[in-house]
Amino acid sequence: MKLGYHTGYWSAGPPPGVTDAIGLAEKLGFDSIWTAEAYGSDCLTPLAWWGAATSTVRLGTNILQISARTPAATAMAAMTLDHLSGGRFILGLGASGPQVVEGWYGQPYPKPLARTRQYIEVIRSILARDKPVTHDGEFYPLPYPGGTGLGKPLKSTVHPLREDIPIFLGAEGPKNVALAAEIADGWLPMFFSPKSDEFYRDALAEGFARPGARRTLEDFEVPAFLPVVPDDDVEAAADRIRPSIALYIGGMGAKSMNFHADAFSRMGYPDEVEKIQQLFLAGQKADAVAAVPTSLIEDIALIGPVAKIRDELQRWEDTVLTTLLIQADPRSLPTIVAALG
Repeated sequence: MKLGYHTGYWSAGPPPGVTDAIGLAEKLGFDSIWTAEAYGSDCLTPLAWWGAATSTVRLGTNILQISARTPAATAMAAMTLDHLSGGRFILGLGASGPQVVEGWYGQPYPKPLARTRQYIEVIRSILARDKPVTHDGEFYPLPYPGGTGLGKPLKSTVHPLREDIPIFLGAEGPKNVALAAEIADGWLPMFFSPKSDEFYRDALAEGFARPGARRTLEDFEVPAFLPVVPDDDVEAAADRIRPSIALYIGGMGAKSMNFHADAFSRMGYPDEVEKIQQLFLAGQKADAVAAVPTSLIEDIALIGPVAKIRDELQRWEDTVLTTLLIQADPRSLPTIVAALG
């Protein structure tokens, strides 16, 4: 199994120590580094800035939110970064959720699967560069059917370094995971648990079985975001992850639609999810954080003494995952690599 380094989300500013961590990750033989975006920093600028100091690691977005850019703008960025990195770019895309899409980007959220499918269709047409691009889909028609009426089909002036820049799809629900298997080159899980492996294998199998699927399980990549906190005190390690889990379950989505909460409920924590949501939405955030069980954290992260992390690693190696995207304090990377062997 390969290792990648996930730089994580920014808070008030850039994560401290990331530049050194990326250099160390490359030196330690990591396969890839990844950047994220939500409603603060974007994922492309940091990837270009930090990636400029690297030469071997692949550079991926995890995830670029499709509502933030038109498909053409995303294709332009992908071609540009792929050229600048010498063919090391991975385009990780995702639909996000209605809270961010409609509240921050001012875009409609309904029909996210159909929207994602058409978004990727336009990107692949641009990358192919075999003719001026047109698209008759509902969401991204090209040329635009209105306005001045002067729009015409265009072909990129830039010749892509690779016409098959890998496109990975971030997904949590079974329908979206199946879509990733059908139309993408990889799937980017979030909050993956080894105990959910069979559930996700079934969803992937459904997508691979569809007519025209691009890949099979054998040549499909599954890099999973994995928090790792080495600490002799398991509860202290869990405490460093609890706030983010409480935020995702309680605050990253509405009570009626929260894909992260759904994932944890499927994992076996429906009652705990309900309690965390109630507390968080009532403004009792400290109590919501305290309500996140340590067992839940251990299901989606590697925490505790190095020996414990090493022992539990086998659970992850026996899954559909192909890469572990480590998110950790940069200073702990050498310890983590030693623990993971």
